[in-house]
Amino acid sequence: MTEKIKAAFIFVAPNAEAVIHQGWVKTEQVEVKTIAVANYHQGCSLMHELIDEGITVVELCGGFGHQGVAAIVEAAKGKVHVGVVRFDYHPGLRFSSGDNLFQ
Repeated sequence: MTEKIKAAFIFVAPNAEAVIHQGWVKTEQVEVKTIAVANYHQGCSLMHELIDEGITVVELCGGFGHQGVAAIVEAAKGKVHVGVVRFDYHPGLRFSSGDNLFQ
């Protein structure tokens, strides 16, 4: 690994505010910004800002259902790679999909 990777990990949590609930972990080769959002719309709204920060990879928590992932991919407009931690029914969300909770 020679090139530094700047990534973001986004998770959904009720009452989260992305400007407050965020932080960085930085190593020599990888920098990851972790951000909490209250819903899919907030996650989509972050894409332009993340791209401007030089982030090239976004990983979404399992709380993002299929519709949430699709919304983020659309908002990213092909400018970042989007990956997903996959739970169809997330144990931290009482075995529900984020599609039922965060739209």
